Amino acid sequence: MQIDFLGAADCVTGSRHLIDWNGRRVLLDAGLFQGFKVLRERNWAPPGFDVRSLDAVVLSHAHLDHSGWLPALVRHGYRGPIYSSPATRDLAEVLLLDAAHLQEEDARRANRQGFSRHAKALPLFTQADARSAMKQFVSVTPGRAKSLGGGLALQLVPAGHLLGACSVLLSQSGERLLFSGDLGRQADLLMPPPANPPEADVLLIESTYGNRLHPQEDDVARLGAIVRDTIGRGGSVLLPAFAVGRAQALLLALQRLKSHGEIPARLPVFLDSPMAIEATELYRRHRQLLRVPQGEMARLVEHVTLVTTGAQSQRLARSQQAGRLPAVIISASGMATGGRVLNHLKAMAPDPRHAIVFAGFQVGGSRGALMVGGAADVKIHGEFIPIRARVEHLSGLSGHADADELMAWLRHLPRPPRQTYVVHGEPEAADALRQRIARELGWAVRVPPQGGRFLP
Repeated sequence: MQIDFLGAADCVTGSRHLIDWNGRRVLLDAGLFQGFKVLRERNWAPPGFDVRSLDAVVLSHAHLDHSGWLPALVRHGYRGPIYSSPATRDLAEVLLLDAAHLQEEDARRANRQGFSRHAKALPLFTQADARSAMKQFVSVTPGRAKSLGGGLALQLVPAGHLLGACSVLLSQSGERLLFSGDLGRQADLLMPPPANPPEADVLLIESTYGNRLHPQEDDVARLGAIVRDTIGRGGSVLLPAFAVGRAQALLLALQRLKSHGEIPARLPVFLDSPMAIEATELYRRHRQLLRVPQGEMARLVEHVTLVTTGAQSQRLARSQQAGRLPAVIISASGMATGGRVLNHLKAMAPDPRHAIVFAGFQVGGSRGALMVGGAADVKIHGEFIPIRARVEHLSGLSGHADADELMAWLRHLPRPPRQTYVVHGEPEAADALRQRIARELGWAVRVPPQGGRFLP
């Protein structure tokens, strides 16, 4: 067995792990690098291997840092199967087509406004590439073994975190490799806890929150307090949200706050993200995978205004800039890296009456991370926008397991792996988890470098 760590090795994005095992080649995840520019530029680098030599791609879940490079992989010539759970396949279609649309829009804007370094800005991939990738998906039911040929078998194990998210188990000739994917929480609003892991000889474990614990306070109650305080001074609340997962969790939180009388029942709520609107329907369609009662899922968008067109979004942004009716606006993207939320930030961030509340992990270098870190201004569409609005971070609404929850999942392994690799974390987080695994469990463990190759 040979493992090449081609992404999410020295950072928390760009998940790509190439497994070469007795003549079979499998790529675990094909994610986009996000955050700092030096990371984003890796998306444009050659794959680092012959994509035509791959036998399969296996997707742990649909978030773009795990799936978003698939259209580029197809553009480079990959024509083989892309295995995932059925719900991951459905979400990936929404995410990848939207990402491709944004790539094309960004390239057009750069060419129109002349702020590209290149003579002509080009998208990393197109909607045609994304549609081609979707044709290569093969759905695999979690818990059922799937042959990948050559004696190699695949099994998906539910991981919580996101609709359809799974850990990936590969087995061949009595040996087993387990990739955790992103692990969810024990008390997530939407998703049940991760299933206990199966035994494994080689383990790849994520470390997004490897050096942190989620706060003990009730973040739904805290959100209610922020909303009450903000509308009390005549402002509105902007919730930059990942369109898949966090947007639905925030809708559920707001509905519960309204039903309990914690915020006004008639407070206008806007969902301004076509992708989040589509994803919400998918969550309702796959509600058997959630921990939410059916009645609550049926009422998830009750009295919520769904903003579908760009013109409607622009009018909503202008209304907030003009200081009209207090409201709550949920808009993507969750780290303010692109999408319609940027128009709302430009309109609302300079006004101290408003509040901007980030829910979930903010990767280093993103606008969300800068704002949570106290930045006085951020650059949007080529201009610097002052930040005078109240900025809050509800890290407890993250869909990621924290350090203690990661360790609890590891302790459920039936036996110690021969070798453990800590991936998908910022350097401090990954090394903190490595130290805990070595100290508390006594396992052989290391943090692989970007581009590192190992024979475990």
